[in-house]
Amino acid sequence: MTDERFEAAKQSLQTSAGLRKAVDDQVKSGLLERMGISEVVGPAGGPGGLESMKTPGALEAIVQRAGRPPLLIQNNMVVLNTGVDDSLNDFPPGTDALIKGTDGDIPSVGRIEFTNFRMKWGGTGWVLKASGPDRIIVTNRHVASLVAKRTLDGRGVFLRDPGSLARYGASIDFNEEAHAAPGQARSFDVAEILYIADLTSPDVALMRVTPTGGMSLPDPLSLANKAADLGDVVALIGYPAFDDRNDLIVMAQYFRDLYNVKRYAPGRVIQTQSAETVLAHDCTSLGGNSGSPLIRLTDGHVVGLHYYGDFGVENRAVGVDTLRAILNGERPASVTVAAGQQESLKDGEHKPAALADREGFDPTFLGKGKLRTPWPVFPTAVEADLAKPSDEDPAKPFEIRYTHFGVRFSKGRRQPAMTAVNIDGAHKVSIKRGNDRWFKDLRIDPKFQLTAKDYADPDIDRGHMVRREDPNWDPAVPVGNPGNLITDLATRANFDTFHYTNSAVQHHDFNAGHAKWLGLEDYILNSAETNGFRASVFSGPIMRLDDEVDPIGDGVIAPREFWKLVVMESAKKGSLHATAYLLSQGDLIRDLLVLRNRTEATEGFAFGPYQTFQISIADLQAATGYDFDGYVKADGLAKAKGGQEAIDSGQPLFIPLETVEEIVL
Repeated sequence: MTDERFEAAKQSLQTSAGLRKAVDDQVKSGLLERMGISEVVGPAGGPGGLESMKTPGALEAIVQRAGRPPLLIQNNMVVLNTGVDDSLNDFPPGTDALIKGTDGDIPSVGRIEFTNFRMKWGGTGWVLKASGPDRIIVTNRHVASLVAKRTLDGRGVFLRDPGSLARYGASIDFNEEAHAAPGQARSFDVAEILYIADLTSPDVALMRVTPTGGMSLPDPLSLANKAADLGDVVALIGYPAFDDRNDLIVMAQYFRDLYNVKRYAPGRVIQTQSAETVLAHDCTSLGGNSGSPLIRLTDGHVVGLHYYGDFGVENRAVGVDTLRAILNGERPASVTVAAGQQESLKDGEHKPAALADREGFDPTFLGKGKLRTPWPVFPTAVEADLAKPSDEDPAKPFEIRYTHFGVRFSKGRRQPAMTAVNIDGAHKVSIKRGNDRWFKDLRIDPKFQLTAKDYADPDIDRGHMVRREDPNWDPAVPVGNPGNLITDLATRANFDTFHYTNSAVQHHDFNAGHAKWLGLEDYILNSAETNGFRASVFSGPIMRLDDEVDPIGDGVIAPREFWKLVVMESAKKGSLHATAYLLSQGDLIRDLLVLRNRTEATEGFAFGPYQTFQISIADLQAATGYDFDGYVKADGLAKAKGGQEAIDSGQPLFIPLETVEEIVL
């Protein structure tokens, strides 16, 4: 009979529906204890299981098997004396009154919920500070990091779903009580992630939320002026979720199959914080309590931020002194860098004298006369927006001069309008990339230049318009550089590319076509269709009026497309050979079709994110309004069979490139 009862209990424990009855029956009979069973592994995730709590290092735990009831909350008040499992007999007399005395703290605690993420919610947060009508919410780093990423300055930015590319979001709902109706939600969106700790710092994140829908935000909880003492009676307010890493029998006794709702869990401080020890307590917690406030009942003040637990041993919290320091703006200086990544250094700046000897782009680099490669000409409106460097050469108007390259810079967009670089592949110098440090060039007003903070969003890359490797050459180096020499001139050219005047705002999906884009010059330099290993390369963004504004704040614009024009001496010598390329989602090509009344061709027109195209120079000229007249007749694509006929008939001439070998030279 005993074996039959044991088997029945095992079968019943495999489903959440049978969990409570099985536990009640078998615990009362003492059978499981007599069989030597103290822990039962239930179904993964369990009822309402919270996936985030399966992450190593983010465990929340039951410490005591009895006497630490997670009390229900209804209408922002703790519910006392609802059953034997809610007993407070392990606490001093009058604890029930102290608990009720902290009811006023309950409205300021909420559940951190997510949008566009695989999990509905991830933990607990609470109001740490008022900022006008807004509120600063505190939770754990490991909660915020589910949907956001820490930037180098310590702020957080929301990530995107890797499949749909939808941006994640977060909110905090200050209700989510047991049996609450959906209409009772008090939810506020996270407007900004102010801080995410790095992995070497206390497990803290700060978020800003704003009022919405006519609802005001709750008041901040009060931080204690005195740290917790050993034995202090404390409590967690939070949202415990089913967590199968704890003893399921004890969980069932405490929670009665009701998870994911706001609860109040009293306990004691079992270790104080010091230079050698962490703040520890024994309040009952589960996955979902991450970010709960630890409140001292004698004065109702917060003494810690709960973040971790070990079943049957202890729960841990960030101490109040650390919370206050972070709230006051103190930030750890360390920056955690993922394996294989380089750590970016703090921005610098260069005064005009430091760059006084730069000669810039040489239009006679390929030769004089018919081999000259002048800058393409901008329309008047674009030229009017160009910055004038303080050391402008009248022979090179608007050009910000560097080693082997030049930049014409848009003040309105605070990014390059066009770059031009001379490349000598025969005398190339390979310089290994180190820790990036970017600089402002004070030859133009710094207010027109972006900085590292403008590139903090993980959706945005800081991209070289002149590729770092392109100007890294020295005519003094032997052909082919058999000795792998590194010279001062090449080092200076490499260094010059790390100025914000050479940096373009690029979307996160730009890299889908980046590999082929970067390999264009190398392929063409080694082609039999061209003469030697020299090229002049012009690059720039397609500057549209409807480009996305404010992708990173402060009016910054992210171009949707980039173009490149590669010019060399023809293999026949004495004349130029040119090809044009587009890194695009097909927008420019679609516009050309519409412009030429070929709207039927746009039906079903679709390209993947940032493909590389070879495009005719005549079409690039028509689409941008720039004057490429000196290069149209040198276009290898237009000279190819059928190329000129396509242009003459009004058909845009372009080739989607899957490999560089598909380039028509």
